[in-house]
Amino acid sequence: MAADRDYYEILGVDRNASQEEIKRAFRRLAMKYHPDRNPGDAEAERRFKEIAEAYEVLSDPEKRARYDRYGREGLGAYRGARYESTGDLFEAFRDLFESAGLFDFFPGGFRGRQAARGRDLVVEVELELEEAAHGTTKTIEVERQELCRECSGSGLAPGRRPVPCGYCGGMGEIVHRRGFFQVMTTCPGCHGTGQITPRDARCRECDGRGRVFVRRRVEVEIPAGVDSGSRIRLRGEGEPGENGSVRGDLYCVIRVRPHRLFERHGKDLLVEVPIGYPQAVLGGEVEIPTLEGPRTIEIPPGTESGSVLTVPGAGMPDLRSGRRGDLLVRFVIEVPKKVSRREQELLRELAELEQKRVTPRKKSFLEKLKEYFAQPSGSE
Repeated sequence: MAADRDYYEILGVDRNASQEEIKRAFRRLAMKYHPDRNPGDAEAERRFKEIAEAYEVLSDPEKRARYDRYGREGLGAYRGARYESTGDLFEAFRDLFESAGLFDFFPGGFRGRQAARGRDLVVEVELELEEAAHGTTKTIEVERQELCRECSGSGLAPGRRPVPCGYCGGMGEIVHRRGFFQVMTTCPGCHGTGQITPRDARCRECDGRGRVFVRRRVEVEIPAGVDSGSRIRLRGEGEPGENGSVRGDLYCVIRVRPHRLFERHGKDLLVEVPIGYPQAVLGGEVEIPTLEGPRTIEIPPGTESGSVLTVPGAGMPDLRSGRRGDLLVRFVIEVPKKVSRREQELLRELAELEQKRVTPRKKSFLEKLKEYFAQPSGSE
């Protein structure tokens, strides 16, 4: 952490400096490079850890004597520890920071835990099938918590300060002992901060919460090909974190409304098209709907009810590749409930012709029917 730099140099003190001078130097530098004062500054966080390491050694007479005589190599197991995060550092140096009086200047900032990331939010965005197919931009309203402008998120009235939590004595944790075992839990009174805000010291705007609810309009770009259940992530559009930590994200969950004509099956679309008996027998042209508008296709002669014809590339785009699926056209032969007198005459003539014409399928059915009626009663 501190590389090969001299601990005295890190704190900016002379080798003959008194413990009080070392403490004052540490206090000054820790306040300067504290993460709360330098949010998102990696160099400041590195310096803060470096300063703590140096103070850990020089504030202890035995460690300091070893360091003065042998340098870093002489410290061995006494050498200042290295910490991966400020949260680890705060936990290890709780007594150190308290003795330096830094809790008075950064309430809640040295409570032995990293500042929590902001809460993620989830909203549902409804789309028409056409919007899901072509992509669109939606403006949505989100209700979320924001830091109170009146108190800048502290929850305190102007000129007021928090006081140590009486439930945990300002430690932020409660120790539960059961025989030889002990368990530490977050204090329910201060939620781990170690401090509380008296009622008369609360900010009037947010009633001491440090946050207020606001409604915000957010634009979200919807890519082509989304389906119900797709999630779009908007980074940093969630709620603010604690003590300057990063904001949460906003997740937009897509719901595509059912379409009056098309039925979706992944990338493919299915549409039912009614046709008359003459069209089914003779074939011909029929106009069908597509996402791009009406299109005319050919009906093959002899089309049966339920037959499916594929229109390549007329379905939904793939969310990743953009490649379009197919449009499946299912023909349904429509039987009219009412017909004119002339239509009745023509249909009777057709029925008479049908009686004389025996198709292979009809012949097979008639033979099976004949065998069935010729079978003795009760036999299998």
